[in-house]
Amino acid sequence: MLEQALTLLAAAGGTAVVQAAGTDMWTGLRQAVARWFGRGDGQRERAELERLDRTAGELQSAEADQAERLRIREEAAWQARIEALLESLDQAEQTRAVEELRVLLAEQAPRGGASAGQGGLAAGGNVDIRAEGGAIAAGVIHGDARIAHPPTPDPSQG
Repeated sequence: MLEQALTLLAAAGGTAVVQAAGTDMWTGLRQAVARWFGRGDGQRERAELERLDRTAGELQSAEADQAERLRIREEAAWQARIEALLESLDQAEQTRAVEELRVLLAEQAPRGGASAGQGGLAAGGNVDIRAEGGAIAAGVIHGDARIAHPPTPDPSQG
């Protein structure tokens, strides 16, 4: 059984695969993950590319009502695959693989902005959600949220 830090790293890897599918980050992450799993074996790397492509295809073609459940399932599946690989390695190779995975995830992380998959909306700054005329507005927060006092209206606005 893996120690908690490695389990968390594996979870981050699974999440990265699922979040990158269908975004501009996909090609780079896909190649890097396949190389990491392949561990120098070209045939194994090609098999991983096929698995990654199946994952991306399933996520992109999922019906809206099934998409979240599929994302959760795929994240767990990729986490389990990463954990299984790490558990199969001897201590020296595991240490090397862990460092490689950390570097891979750091290099493939989104830079300078937010990223969302097909049908999603991501914002790297402030978002103002409004509803007028009896409409309903809603938002979901993943990450940090801050509450501040609204700005003072201009005196001409009453």
